Amino acid sequence: MKQDEGEKPPKKRFIAGAVCPRCGQMDRIVNYRQNDKNYRECVACGFKDEIRLQSSPRELATRVHRPAGEEEIAVPVKIIQPSKKQT
Repeated sequence: MKQDEGEKPPKKRFIAGAVCPRCGQMDRIVNYRQNDKNYRECVACGFKDEIRLQSSPRELATRVHRPAGEEEIAVPVKIIQPSKKQT
């Protein structure tokens, strides 16, 4: 890649514990951002690819967590006393 005169090289950071998918070496992967895209690159073998970030999955509706907008409507309940049996 050819860089323009005024353009700074991207800031590269090592990712601790990352393993290269090509050569299998650990702690040789750097992460950097260039032209609004994230890349990872192995400094040992030269492997390079674009990281495509996925959106986080939607949380499932459970009794504990209900998605916004699905609130239950409160309904009053009438309690009826049982009648006593006559013997």
